[in-house]
Amino acid sequence: MRSRESAPPNRTDTAEREGVSAAAPGDIVTPGSDDSARDGNPAAREGSADRALEGSPAARAAEGRTALGSGDPAAANLGSAAPDRLVASRYRNAAPIWTDPAVDEVLPQLESSAVLAAIRSATVGMPVERAACAPFIHGRWAFSHNGAVRDWRRTLTAASSDLDTAATLAGVTRLFETIHLLEAESATDSATVWVLLSKLLDAIAPDGIVDSPAAALRVLVAAILTHAPSSRLNFLLGDGETLWATTVHHSLSALITDDYAVLASEPYDDDRRWQLIPDRQLVIARPGRLLIEPLSQQPKGQSL
Repeated sequence: MRSRESAPPNRTDTAEREGVSAAAPGDIVTPGSDDSARDGNPAAREGSADRALEGSPAARAAEGRTALGSGDPAAANLGSAAPDRLVASRYRNAAPIWTDPAVDEVLPQLESSAVLAAIRSATVGMPVERAACAPFIHGRWAFSHNGAVRDWRRTLTAASSDLDTAATLAGVTRLFETIHLLEAESATDSATVWVLLSKLLDAIAPDGIVDSPAAALRVLVAAILTHAPSSRLNFLLGDGETLWATTVHHSLSALITDDYAVLASEPYDDDRRWQLIPDRQLVIARPGRLLIEPLSQQPKGQSL
């Protein structure tokens, strides 16, 4: 998808259709699609659109990769979550992006201030279906995963058990019962990872198991790598105002200006302002601001 998407004010659009992503001030659009290959990358506008967060910032992304862009220079604290009034929506299509008429007939009419787009390259053995396509959404959150969780059923069951123990120690019980993994939209590692991450995001509290979206990502990555250290875990998370990402065995680049912030699995043009993010990093981005920290840095709150 090469053109800008636009949408009515105060609405977030998310597209899911593995491909390209791009966005500009306005609402949130998150595209996503399935090209039958799944190391779908985080990028700000890939093949489909899911109608993302209301009244959120601008985004841009690169083809065939996942990227997320946000454009809200006035946001108060870098890393803080957007108000609950924001709601993510999306468009997804399991067909190859080049066969979807909506890419040319509908998406060019959408405009958004925040976009998360992903083009899916399905891992061998994973289902090729709409429900398996990123972005995955929950409330104001939109999520994409570029990579693969090794032996994902065993690994994520074990990670869920570890998270349940940590949550219980923090005074939160029954948050990560194994049966909750059945809530995944599709029988894939990414959809199941999202079940765990969305519960961590819901549990954010000053004295809880995690106290921020960044801490939630750190805890989840650590839990997965404990049981499957060779997993590739480039996560991309957005709430319509801020972008969070992790780099584990996959590339990620950032393009930050005063007007917009873009995180993409690789640069989509020759702009010299692109920054390559090192491996094993946590990234937080907003227009005019970029924070990069080692994933190994101890998060606040309970740890695994």
